[in-house]
Amino acid sequence: MKKYLKILKNCALFENIAEEHLLRMLTCLGAKVEFFDKKYTIIAEGSRANFVGIVLSGSAHVLQVDYYGNRSILGSIESGQVFAEAFACAETEHIPVSVVASEPCEVMLIDCGHILHTCQNNCGFHGQLIYNLMKDLAKKTVMFHQRIEITSKRTTRERLMAYLMFCAKRAGSESFDIPFDRQELADYLEVDRSGLSAEISKLRAEGVLESNKKHFKLL
Repeated sequence: MKKYLKILKNCALFENIAEEHLLRMLTCLGAKVEFFDKKYTIIAEGSRANFVGIVLSGSAHVLQVDYYGNRSILGSIESGQVFAEAFACAETEHIPVSVVASEPCEVMLIDCGHILHTCQNNCGFHGQLIYNLMKDLAKKTVMFHQRIEITSKRTTRERLMAYLMFCAKRAGSESFDIPFDRQELADYLEVDRSGLSAEISKLRAEGVLESNKKHFKLL
């Protein structure tokens, strides 16, 4: 577990918890690390929520597939980020989304019951851990509403520009990378890929932006 300490120190779940306590904490929580190949389903839609996950390397996407097989990407999970905490805390019997590795990744899995209920050792970090969990859930709620604001736009261009301006603001720069390729971006914005590519080409021609694969620059 020692090789993951640098990543875990920057994880929202372990904020303000001293490094010297982390290893003991992980043992107390029964944390385990698993490796997943690209496109492997880490959590399947319809399964029971038991674990809180932390991506240690690589990345994953949160997906939802409708009755007709249309895929929507609800979010991207990068290294050091937490996922499935809301469903695990709610003890959801049937998760409405899937989490799929978008590239080979290592994931730490922690039984949510070990987080929410103090152990017999009455470890002092539990209070801070629960506070961090609630804070992370609140931030995720804000991000969820931001996505609703983006996908509520009427046209592909409006959705794309709303998303890119959000990414630029978050990066603090007009030049930034996004976590999606073209198909994934279309799935996230809930638009047609060909229409999205056409809009990106138009915006480049109009001098609104520059783009190269996952890199964008607003002009």
